[in-house]
Parts: sequence; structure tokens; C-alpha cells
Amino acid sequence: MIKAGIVGGTGYTGAELLRLLAVHGGVEVTVITSRQEAGRAVADLYPSLREVVSLEYSEPSLELLSACDVVFFATPHAAAMHGVPELLEAGVRVVDLSADFRLRDADLWARWYGEAHACPELIAEAVYGLPEINRQALRDARLVACPGCYPTSVLLGFLPLVEAGLIDLSRLIASAATGVSGAGRKASVAMLHGETSESFKAYGVAGHRHLPEIREVLATVAGQRPGLTFVPHLVPMNRGIHATLFGWVHDQGVDLQQLYEQRYADEPFVDVLPAGSMPETRTVRGINMCRLAVHRAPELDGQVIVLSVIDNLVKGAAGQAVQNMNIMFGFDERDGLVGGGWLP
Repeated sequence: MIKAGIVGGTGYTGAELLRLLAVHGGVEVTVITSRQEAGRAVADLYPSLREVVSLEYSEPSLELLSACDVVFFATPHAAAMHGVPELLEAGVRVVDLSADFRLRDADLWARWYGEAHACPELIAEAVYGLPEINRQALRDARLVACPGCYPTSVLLGFLPLVEAGLIDLSRLIASAATGVSGAGRKASVAMLHGETSESFKAYGVAGHRHLPEIREVLATVAGQRPGLTFVPHLVPMNRGIHATLFGWVHDQGVDLQQLYEQRYADEPFVDVLPAGSMPETRTVRGINMCRLAVHRAPELDGQVIVLSVIDNLVKGAAGQAVQNMNIMFGFDERDGLVGGGWLP
């Protein structure tokens, strides 16, 4: 049994971590922190966790957190980087769900997040926590940078084509839509029901923080910088991401269905649907699964369309964090993460 701590446990991802870890037979959550809610029972803030979690929020404390085997940071960006160095020095392994260690270039990070990185010396050590490409490196990692939700859906969709060298890297297009929980659990006029209901809109068209992350990972896999257009959208639902990906392949005779099925045959959390399928976000609600379908565009020579769906709070955040932890500590990768999606 390992001991886990959660820093920043009042948001949606913190609550999802608690929900998932509560049914994990090898983990005990011993501390969950929040300066604002210190002393308050978790179940008071999240009644869905009554009789499941008996913890109270506590003030962040190096003494308490350093007694853990692993600490999850479910904090806003630019917070984890101030606490991670001391924890690593204390021998604690860290899984960061924020963007603080995702980008390999500290200057690039500073441009997108508006301040200098507090510990750039740790960036090179951080393992990018997409198990489907970094499983071996995760086993010995001290510091894991969990991917963003959009990058998870986009990268898993493009990955087989990029790895096989089949796709024109100069013109990749990703159009993706997320539910409102992607904005976090904070008061915002833009996220009010009356503002989002019965509406659909793009945002971040001039540049979204997940764009350099997707580009960087694809460049690492491909060995060259891709030309990527990424446009995110907001859709009035609580959970889910649907990414529609467009590319052009060099070899029109390749069996794309077979390519995807073979690439993900041994991946427990990627499901390649039968040819002709249209994945729906509702089929992945509450579970750590990415469902994919690959299509050829009719009458457009060489164009491929990949459809990718995930739950942004699970495979796009907390579930992927638990999956990474399982790999790091030698658990079965599926521990705490099995079960079907929530329907209806």
C-alpha cells in the first residue's frame, strides 16, 4: 500500500482523483490540501464522495506531503513548479496534472504562460505522461508531466500515421470541442449556464496553450516540426472532448484500419472502433478511455479523417494521472480504472 497526497483538491480534477483512488486497492490518500477550504470535510464540498472519502482539506505542508510516496498536483498552472523541487528532494515522486513541466523549452513555456519558470533545471527530467509513447520511461520517473486534455485526444489520433511516416506533416488540422468542465471549477460569467447553453463557439483561434504542446510531441515523434492548425471549441455539455483530425497520406493503398488496430492492440485505454464508426463522447463519460475511428474522405485523394473522443477529466486528466502512477509503482495499469462509461 502506497500513500498518496493531492495538492489542490477542490477542483474537478482533484475530485476525480479522489473518486478513482478511493477504489484503488493499492493506494491510500492520506492528505489533500487547500488553503481556502482547510478544515472542511471533502464530502461537504463534494457530496458525491460521502461515505467514500473521510478526509478533510488541510493547509499545504511539506511535512505532511513528504510522508507520501506520491503527490499529485491538481493545481492551476504556475503553482506546482514552486512545490515540486522540495518534494523531489524529500524522495517523493510527483505527478503534475498542470502544464508546468509539459514543454521542453523554458523560454517557450514563459511566453505561453506569462512568467519565468521557477525550476527550469527540472524540465528535462520530467517524463511526458502519455503512456502510449512513454511507458518505459514512466517506470523510473520521479516527475511526470501529465498531458493536457486536448493534446491527449489529438496526439492519440495522429500518432499511428506520424509514427508510420504516412502523413504530410506540413498540413495537419485539429478541430476539437470540449465540455465546460474543461475551464475548471471557478466562478466565471463566460461559463454560466445562460452563457453556454444552446450555443457552440470557437475560442483560442489566435493561439491556445495546448498548441505548442501538441507540436512539440509530434515533432519529437516525427523528427521534424509539423505544420499544425488547432482550433478548440466550447460545447454545452459537462464532460468530454471530441476531436476531428484531418491529414493527407502519401500512400493511398495503406490499410488505415489495420494500421490503427495494430498500433493500439496492446493499449488498455485506446479503443479503435470498427470501420465506419462514429465515436460519441457519451461512451467515454467517467472512464479512462480514448475511442478512435479512422476514415478516408470520399472523393478527396489522400485525405484522412480521424475521430477521437475522451472524457477530459479522466483520460484527459485524473484518470491518465492514475494510469501513470500505476506504471510508476508497478501496479496493473488498469487498477482503479476499470468499468464502463456512464449511460445515458
